[in-house]
Amino acid sequence: MVTIPFENRQLPTAEDLPDSDETPVDNELQNDIPNMLLNLLRSIWSDRQDWFFGVDMCYYYEANIEEPKKSKSIVPDGFLAIGVPRLKDEGGRLSYVLWQEQAKPIMVLEVISKEYNGEYEEKLRQYQKLGILYYVVYNSLSGRRGRYKKHESLEVYKLIDSKYELLPSVTLLPESGKVVWMPEIDLGIGCERRICGNWERDWLFWYDRDCVRYPTAEERAEQERMIARQERMIASQERIAKQEAEAIADQEREQKLQERQQKLQERQQKEKLANYLRSIGINPDEI
Repeated sequence: MVTIPFENRQLPTAEDLPDSDETPVDNELQNDIPNMLLNLLRSIWSDRQDWFFGVDMCYYYEANIEEPKKSKSIVPDGFLAIGVPRLKDEGGRLSYVLWQEQAKPIMVLEVISKEYNGEYEEKLRQYQKLGILYYVVYNSLSGRRGRYKKHESLEVYKLIDSKYELLPSVTLLPESGKVVWMPEIDLGIGCERRICGNWERDWLFWYDRDCVRYPTAEERAEQERMIARQERMIASQERIAKQEAEAIADQEREQKLQERQQKLQERQQKEKLANYLRSIGINPDEI
């Protein structure tokens, strides 16, 4: 029997690892909010291929060579990694495996549900230990009695000297939303009330360095429709103005023609009168 030294054993790949912890997402927002951020990034960074945003995907951070299925993992509601291929292959990623990707996520997102899962304590300490630079917590139940009373709806923590510190937010006016700028990502993440998918509530969005919100696909489509309508209106107005100008020009030509005809008739009448006067022996020039 040949024993392979531990250091020479092959690390498990994504194919060797479970791609789900079989824990269901227990509310609609835990699915919709991360997916909205993902879809926005697809537009904002459409020309970039060096990022990946996972939604409800296993993040494997420590391998177990003896028993790959016992490799340590965590499943954030969403996470962003930079400096990795946007697409791996046709089938996409089964999970995010740190020792294959060679880049830990720069940001993780947790959306708090009715059943609390330790986002402000256990998960915070875990992401802090894993060295995730930004930890974002969205809580639609903030400000209410109980454990959420002292928490804001959106809290962004940054790893500073190996410990998370809550970052201050910028208040948006007049919407009364809030934004936190993340310079390492060159994006801000914020929360404000909007209608998305016919659902009016607070949503998470990406912002530029001037705290200007990046529009959703629905908003971009509506903007394009408005621009198309404006272009059609301008074209219609220009067509009407052209028709009016042509009508005025036609009227002016008609008026000039009538004036010429009237002058011609007057001259003909004068000549006819002069000829008549001459026929009866009167010089019209002497009258």
